[in-house]
Amino acid sequence: MARQSRPRLTLDIAAIPTYAIGDIHGRFDLLAKAEAAILRDAARLPGRKLIVTLGDYIDRGPASAQVITHLMAPPPDDFDRICLAGNHEIAMLDYIDGWISYDEWMRMGSAESLKSYGLDPEHLPLVFPSGAKLDSFLRQSLPRTHIDFMRAMPVMLETPNVIFVHAGINPKLPLDEQTDEDLVMIRQRFLESRVPLPKLVVHGHTPNDEPDIRPRRLNLDTRAYRSGKLTVARLWQGQVHLFST
Repeated sequence: MARQSRPRLTLDIAAIPTYAIGDIHGRFDLLAKAEAAILRDAARLPGRKLIVTLGDYIDRGPASAQVITHLMAPPPDDFDRICLAGNHEIAMLDYIDGWISYDEWMRMGSAESLKSYGLDPEHLPLVFPSGAKLDSFLRQSLPRTHIDFMRAMPVMLETPNVIFVHAGINPKLPLDEQTDEDLVMIRQRFLESRVPLPKLVVHGHTPNDEPDIRPRRLNLDTRAYRSGKLTVARLWQGQVHLFST
């Protein structure tokens, strides 16, 4: 199966209070707290609101399956939700589709994901000493609804003034020429570039102790799986407000 080219969305959010959530990595407890904080904050704001999750919902933390199940469910009342793909979701699909090996996938912190699905990553290779049989078993055991949900995730949300994406953009390319790989994997060429960015880029992927706030870049990855801090940014009326669980 060829790698899937992922959709890119466009939306005008000028009149929509929008909440971006950084990398969750299996911390369903923190996601629940973040959504509760969002609901409290949004109660005083008019109209419908939007939640944008920036990818990396799985691996490393203890509750990947629960995070995906939650994100597949309807959003809170008066909210819409857009779930962008991260490199960890794409790695899971790459394993399912045979592009990477079990060992390569495990190096992503995916043992914790398997445990959240009730599978034992240490015992399974002993039961299935043949790599092909292990792969076949896991591909049949992981919920098809979760796999399909990950396959459908867009890789970028572009608005008139803000770009939401997992990792960043290649500053030397127009937005319509960005590759999926750059959007979910780029680091130094984006973070260290002196080329002016076309819009504010709200992203995750590169962990920091605190949100990294720059004039045209906002990184919300605060190592939730390890730090216990999941960061949210509210964007509305040209202003950015940050809060964490």
